[in-house]
Amino acid sequence: MSDANGLPLAVLASAGQAHESPYAVPLLDAVRIGRRRRPAQVAGDRGYSYPHIRRWLRRRHIRAAIPERRDQIEHRRGRPPKFDATAYRGRNVIERAIGWIKEARAIATRYEKLAVHYLGILKLAMIRRHLLAALSNKP
Repeated sequence: MSDANGLPLAVLASAGQAHESPYAVPLLDAVRIGRRRRPAQVAGDRGYSYPHIRRWLRRRHIRAAIPERRDQIEHRRGRPPKFDATAYRGRNVIERAIGWIKEARAIATRYEKLAVHYLGILKLAMIRRHLLAALSNKP
C-alpha cells in the first residue's frame, strides 16, 4: 500500500498462490496517516471488489475507487456502488511504487526464503524510499 506520491505505507507478506483480497483489511488497519488512522480514499483493481471490503470501507467513511467485476454486475441487486474513474486512474502510482521496490535485487529474486526475513528486506526498501524522498526535497 502506498500514498498518492508513491511512498509505501504498509506491507504484508502472504503465500504466492493466495489471493490478495483477504489481506486488504489487515493492510488498511496497519496504515497510520498523522492523527488520522486511515486514508480518506482507496483505489484498487477488480480483485478487491468484494462486498465485505466495500462494507468495511463504508463503515469507516473511506471512499472506494474499485470497479465492479463482471459477475457482480450481472447479479447485482439494487443500485451500483459509486465509482470515481478519476481517482482510479491514480492507481498507477501504486503500481509504480511496487515496481520501484522490486528494482532491489534481493526483493525481485527473493533470496530470503523465510517470510520474516523477506518482510525485513521489504521494510528496509521502504525506509530507503522514504529517506530518498525526504532528502530530495531538501535544498
